[in-house]
Amino acid sequence: MEINLQSIETLDPPSLEALINDLIKNDFSRLVQILYRIDVSEAKLKYILQSHPNEDAGKLIAQIIIERLATTKKTRESFTNPSQIEDTEERL
Repeated sequence: MEINLQSIETLDPPSLEALINDLIKNDFSRLVQILYRIDVSEAKLKYILQSHPNEDAGKLIAQIIIERLATTKKTRESFTNPSQIEDTEERL
């Protein structure tokens, strides 16, 4: 499977966890590229991984990715929402 942002967004949590665990074992540099591309906070990632040393890293990273993608989606929607554009134009 080609790994890109669109394919990652379509994965369910267990599939995303499995993909991340596979990347941790077999292509860590690709995982780092993906996290950078998604704009996952390095500090947040380190904190969560250090705070939960006995948890599955793939599961923790998947949760962070899902949260980040949801935030990105909300931000995009706020900029493309026509009603907000109209409200702004009315105030001008």
